[in-house]
Amino acid sequence: MFSDFFRKYILPTVVLSGGMIGVGFLSLPHVALKAGIWITMVYFVVLAFVVLSINIIFAKISLQTPDFKRFPGFVGYYLGKWGGLTAFITSILGYLGVLLVYLIIGGEFLNSALHSVLGGSSVIYTLLYFVLATVVVFFGIKIISRVELLSVSLLLLSIVLIAIKGFWDIKLGNVFSTPLNEQLSNIFIPYGPILFAMWGIGIIPEVEEMMRGNKKMISKVITAGTLIPVLIYVLFTILILSITGSATTESALTGLNNPILLLIGAMVTFVAFIVQALTFKKSLIYDLKIKESHALVISCFTPLVLFLLGMKSFVPLVSFIGGVLLSIDGVLILLMYKKIGGKKIVILPLVIIFILGIIYEIAYFIK
Repeated sequence: MFSDFFRKYILPTVVLSGGMIGVGFLSLPHVALKAGIWITMVYFVVLAFVVLSINIIFAKISLQTPDFKRFPGFVGYYLGKWGGLTAFITSILGYLGVLLVYLIIGGEFLNSALHSVLGGSSVIYTLLYFVLATVVVFFGIKIISRVELLSVSLLLLSIVLIAIKGFWDIKLGNVFSTPLNEQLSNIFIPYGPILFAMWGIGIIPEVEEMMRGNKKMISKVITAGTLIPVLIYVLFTILILSITGSATTESALTGLNNPILLLIGAMVTFVAFIVQALTFKKSLIYDLKIKESHALVISCFTPLVLFLLGMKSFVPLVSFIGGVLLSIDGVLILLMYKKIGGKKIVILPLVIIFILGIIYEIAYFIK
């Protein structure tokens, strides 16, 4: 009885939560430091509602779409060639950007945790991270769905360890220390990183596949799977800020300089890399009819090549992916939703949020 409940409800929820939880959450304490905790919390609430709505909407679209498709295939099916091409471009750039970010931070965590004991260069640790991830991607969702349960458990454990180890260093005043003028000047900064950290529509078709014969419960699974990461992000942000305050780093855990926490961070990003690479690979197979071996090479090796060519930025990359590429995807999803009879009262406010986000991020990067 429990095993059936685990397979039908818990496992799909964990797959969605695990797919959402990735390296993006590590930027959130630094973002909250810049914009202030209250502004950041407003973004958490608003964007949690936006992402939950998009996830449920995309699940409805997925249920009405024939064959095994991934995002570009969905958009092409409903919006035609122009939509399919747009989705293809944003998906390729998005997947590559996300995988590159995971590779950068995952290798950095491994290097910071193990270098003092084992020696070696940061590139070697990144290559080790890459090889292990590629092997798991080769075996697919049956393995990763179980590894994700471990990953989410480790992330919760890391928050407990941070709280225990840093208990005497916790100062709630640190959470509210951002000057008002700095908050106002950075008021739009949280949009891209928080949207990036919460986004998980690429995992929805995986969840649908896992829930065959039980599609009526998919909305409840999606709601739980979406809100669990949001709660974790809020706790993590407040905890890190209360401990490190103005010394909070862009990748959060490196500022704590704790090998155990760095290894946990590497594990969480490792799983997220695998989930995204697997989803990317399946998109190439189902939507572009690329051979599985070629899809594996494209999805895993391209980020490595970009890394070796010197593309190693973190927060700017996260902001651009979340604020521009994922916002464009959000608009495309809403246009598809309109095609299947979606309500304008739901579509219009969400489209406005995404368009304003795109305008801000582009303006921010141009200046």
